Amino acid sequence: MPDLIAPDLPAAFFPPTTPAVFTRADFGPDFRWGVSAAAYQTEGAWNLHGKGPSIWDEFVQRPGRIRRGETAQVGTDFYHRWPQDLDLLHQMGIPDFRFSVAWSRVLPQGTGAVNAAGLDFYDRLVDGCLARGITPWVTLYHWDLPAALQRRGGWANRDVVGWFTDYAQRVAARLGDRVQHWMVLNEPMVFVGAGQLLGLHAPGRRSLGGFLASVHHAALTQAEGGRALRAVLPAAARIGTTFSCSYLTPWRPALPRDVRATRRADALLNRLFVEPALGLGYPVAELPLLRWLDRYIRPGDETRLPFAFDFLGVQNYTREVVRYSPYVPLAWASLVGAKQRGVPHTQMGWEVYPESLYHMLRQFAAYPNAPELIVTENGAAFADTCSPDGRIRDPARQAYLRAAIGQVLRARRAGVPVTGYFAWSFTDNFEWAEGYEPRFGLVGIDFDSQERIVKDSGRWYQQFLGVAPPATGVGA
Repeated sequence: MPDLIAPDLPAAFFPPTTPAVFTRADFGPDFRWGVSAAAYQTEGAWNLHGKGPSIWDEFVQRPGRIRRGETAQVGTDFYHRWPQDLDLLHQMGIPDFRFSVAWSRVLPQGTGAVNAAGLDFYDRLVDGCLARGITPWVTLYHWDLPAALQRRGGWANRDVVGWFTDYAQRVAARLGDRVQHWMVLNEPMVFVGAGQLLGLHAPGRRSLGGFLASVHHAALTQAEGGRALRAVLPAAARIGTTFSCSYLTPWRPALPRDVRATRRADALLNRLFVEPALGLGYPVAELPLLRWLDRYIRPGDETRLPFAFDFLGVQNYTREVVRYSPYVPLAWASLVGAKQRGVPHTQMGWEVYPESLYHMLRQFAAYPNAPELIVTENGAAFADTCSPDGRIRDPARQAYLRAAIGQVLRARRAGVPVTGYFAWSFTDNFEWAEGYEPRFGLVGIDFDSQERIVKDSGRWYQQFLGVAPPATGVGA
């Protein structure tokens, strides 16, 4: 298998801890390989065939919220082009596909009557995967809460737990005879923190009370959602949920206040949702502001927060460097960005640090009752250019993916029970508040023509998985 040689890239793309030579066979025959995508970022068809608006459909209409004022009303047009995209997945030899269900496509009002056309779409999508030998992995919530539910309080309303479990069971009842892999929530810390506290994502709120209420309700939902699925799915179904995480290091390791700030940031960014799920409660000792969660916790909630997930999805892209900050109340910590530190970074401003994945897998595996781990998202956004010969040469992304997968192998060799890797993302897509500029895809999208072109990174992944790439890399 040809490997990447790109001496012009910084050493950060080639950490010495990455195994020098490895192949797919080194991971064993049962290791799962895939790519991930999300409904709002790809489907488009935002108001077709009975779909109701989501909080993101409304958020993108607000001036100044999205870079260049872009929306995902069309996205990658996956709603219409899914057969061609699944054909391309099959041609690339990618055996597993993680996608999400748009809640408001199934239940336009969030509750009540089902939109039959919406469920039919996902029914066809699942059948299309299986017909091509692709294993579907379904995420039930990837940030697109029905707008009708936001008007009733959204995640800050405790009723969201019941709204979600009803939705989850309706989807599972329809697809559960064919889908064996399920994820409840995608990155609750992101959609709660960026949406309810910082106001950067939908619904664009900036409220400490709303944030704390949403934290507890999302933590309850991930557990109750797991139980709701378990009640209706076949016994063989595997249920997980996913967490965003970043390896954190202090800006000045010899300075105790930076070390303490790093511990607080770790409690907020990496531990806030996984520990309640594992029966450890909230990390209040390290982050005192979480004591205010008491006003939202009701008797019996402590027993409802844990759930025995079959796997945890680890979603990691970078590390963060933390310093003490007197100007950030409650956490008293701030991040020292990659640009400020003068280190290689992606279009998102994230440091190129593939070893972060190894460290976070080790951190999650250290919990005494942790189930198996799956890397359900990992990737890098770099600017791409399509050359006159129709090829997208992206050595930086290719190098990053190789190094990150090598760090997964390093973790396996260290005894971490990591059993799968999903690259983010299958195609370029709408990257939330950043619009269409950041390019994460293994497959490039011309958003004017909707042409798909397999990038060199996608061709490398294809070769790694043991499938010879097409001569041109051009997809349907």
